[in-house]
Amino acid sequence: MRVVVAEDSVLLREGLVRLLTAADMQVVAAVEDAEALLRAVDQHEPDLVVTDVRMPPTHTDEGLRAALVLRRQRPSLPLLVLSQYVEERYATRLLSTATTGVGYLLKDRIADVTDFIVAVRRVAAGGTALDPEVVAQLLIREDPLNRLTPREREVLRLMAEGRSNAGIGAALVLSEGAVGKHIGNIFSKLDLSSDDGDHRRVLAVLRFLDGVRV
Repeated sequence: MRVVVAEDSVLLREGLVRLLTAADMQVVAAVEDAEALLRAVDQHEPDLVVTDVRMPPTHTDEGLRAALVLRRQRPSLPLLVLSQYVEERYATRLLSTATTGVGYLLKDRIADVTDFIVAVRRVAAGGTALDPEVVAQLLIREDPLNRLTPREREVLRLMAEGRSNAGIGAALVLSEGAVGKHIGNIFSKLDLSSDDGDHRRVLAVLRFLDGVRV
């Protein structure tokens, strides 16, 4: 798997390169700003982009804006965005553009190397990886989820983290059948029909994001 990394911190950038390389991924470019990121993607056509939200020159949202440009130009290119803090508006802007191949994680998660690499591979394969802290704050804020029971909210939170039905069951000590029933209730309460197909897991999380786009 060919990866482009964009991070202005030299130490973190080099650390990401080493982690990804050790996991048998090929880092074809490691850059420090958004313009270099866009050039690297055009040059190398990677299978995945890992980028920081904040990069030079203003250290606000250059990385995120570059990710949104890439999403428009290359809708199938998986994007994993890293952030120092929980920034809900940035997560919303990214997630409202896509239902597959997208991730938003806090940089603290990198310290758990195994989980981080699992998240990287999940996004590269077309899945989602949302930081639990971001998910928790978004779930609390949005009114549409008030339809859900506390247990259904727990299931949805774990769905948003990318857990399988078996993984959700293990975390909540539930059978897969019970998890499936809860997920069916979530789809129903969030007005997601079978016509939405395999994307319903992600749409269940994104449904309530429409009202907070920035």
